[in-house]
Amino acid sequence: MKQALISTIEPRETGYRVAQVEPTNQTFPVAPDFFWTPCADNVVADQFWYDPQDKTIKAIPQPQT
Repeated sequence: MKQALISTIEPRETGYRVAQVEPTNQTFPVAPDFFWTPCADNVVADQFWYDPQDKTIKAIPQPQT
């Protein structure tokens, strides 16, 4: 399992930006506007967002072409 670094000062969709993803044993202390949360192994920074309503990480929808 990995950890996603959430930036509460960078809105995405109706939640917050996933700023970084690291293995659980490689997290580090962060400023108060950020926090770590567990995430799936397929989560990638800037391609997913954190939904504070249900506390889940979701993929950013791709534009229709």
